Amino acid sequence: MSERLPGLGLGLDLQHVPSEPRGSAVALLYRRVGAGVEVYWVRRGKALAFAGGFYAFPGGKLDAADAQVPVRGVTGEEAALRSAAARELFEEAGVLVAEGAEALSQEKLDALRKALLAGKLGWGELLHAEGLALRADDFRGAGRWITPPSVPVRFDTHFYLVELPPKARAELWPGELSEGAWIAPEAALARWNAGTALLHPPAVHALQVLGSFKDEADARARLLTPPYCPGYISQRIEFQKGVRVVALETATLPPATHTNAYVLGNGELLLVDPGSGDVKQYAKLLSLVSSLKAEGCKPVAVVLTHHHGDHVGGARAVKERLGIPLWCHAKTAEWLDFPVERLLEDGEVLELAGDVPQRWRVLHTPGHARGHLCLVDERSHSAVVGDMVAGVGSIVIDPPEGNMRDYLAQLARLRDWPVTTLYPAHGQPLPDGPSKLQEYLNHRAQREALIFDAVPADGVSLAEVVERAYADTPPVMHPVAERSALATLEKLVAEGRVREESARYFRQGS
Repeated sequence: MSERLPGLGLGLDLQHVPSEPRGSAVALLYRRVGAGVEVYWVRRGKALAFAGGFYAFPGGKLDAADAQVPVRGVTGEEAALRSAAARELFEEAGVLVAEGAEALSQEKLDALRKALLAGKLGWGELLHAEGLALRADDFRGAGRWITPPSVPVRFDTHFYLVELPPKARAELWPGELSEGAWIAPEAALARWNAGTALLHPPAVHALQVLGSFKDEADARARLLTPPYCPGYISQRIEFQKGVRVVALETATLPPATHTNAYVLGNGELLLVDPGSGDVKQYAKLLSLVSSLKAEGCKPVAVVLTHHHGDHVGGARAVKERLGIPLWCHAKTAEWLDFPVERLLEDGEVLELAGDVPQRWRVLHTPGHARGHLCLVDERSHSAVVGDMVAGVGSIVIDPPEGNMRDYLAQLARLRDWPVTTLYPAHGQPLPDGPSKLQEYLNHRAQREALIFDAVPADGVSLAEVVERAYADTPPVMHPVAERSALATLEKLVAEGRVREESARYFRQGS
């Protein structure tokens, strides 16, 4: 992804209109263990479009049929949401919470679950056939969370606190979920602290509350009143401890509409890529920093991954408002018209003091831009990767600043470091970094083969190469594709496989 490339005239509507949230429900299943509780959490499959690779609790979007299932004690939307929570809990964890379910054998429960998942038996039909009834008191309201407007797929999610019934058994079956287990809240949070379990704000809050469980009434009261959550939308998003993201609207190539600014650290703070020059946007970042300062944190510097406008738009204003220096690579500093206090080099370590200290290794990763940097956490191996990869859209390599050979070399370098979670400038975190980086390498290799095949021995223009090699790309995006195609052709020329003469390209050899 990049800032909008000048002069391309794409004719696209680039105004961001948030998607409408879809109704969904989550069952926060717990069981009592000694003086505390354990919760049942699941890991979403890495291939899932929404929150792939994240840890969460059983749940999902409302089905139309959920509203047809009666729930004793409530009606309307409240009934439909509880019905959805009960259905998802049974589908994903095998726990059927309904009056009369205790009389069913495990073999019968397994058969019913299998039929429901296969679509051979409807949810309401299942309950009616077995003489079961859903009860509102089994699903106690435990909060509401709405996905932030910056995310393409949004949910309006109601959480329900559910105690495991006697003799019930939770079991994960292979499918959309890759893991399922009982875990103490403090153990789950320790994994979040270490960066080995990515969590969304509702899960972090639930685990923090249940980690000091006294009784259900107290837990529900605290679950219903999360901090930093006006209008049910979290203002503090911390996918792992000490890695916070603020999505700022920027002038980016679609489908991306935002650039992620990151606030790193648990005491001393680095602010990475305050990309929007709109005061209403960078004010979101300053608001988060203000709240962290009130908790004893201290911002020490603004860091830029590279010079593109959607990464530096608010950098000067933020550094001046906070009175902190700006750090970046020398090749980035050359593009800026405001002071840079420190030039970062490959291999440096940026140490951040705090209750959990951090050490971020600086990697110079040219290719998308000559001064491009990534930051790798030496403890968790998570990496803030700027425009090396994207959680939404694709990466443009735009010569002469962009260089495909360098870019591919740096993708392989990051893959082999190795890194774990990738935090891109656009879109959501990517939990399996090496696989995503290899996916990018594979895609570029496939595209290079198409471009090479599009070059005949008797010559072809750049526009003709794009028309042939990007037949799977909408024509409106061909001006953008042309830039990456040019970068690939320059790579092929450097390798002696293609010759360029008078803006035409000729295949060399056989």
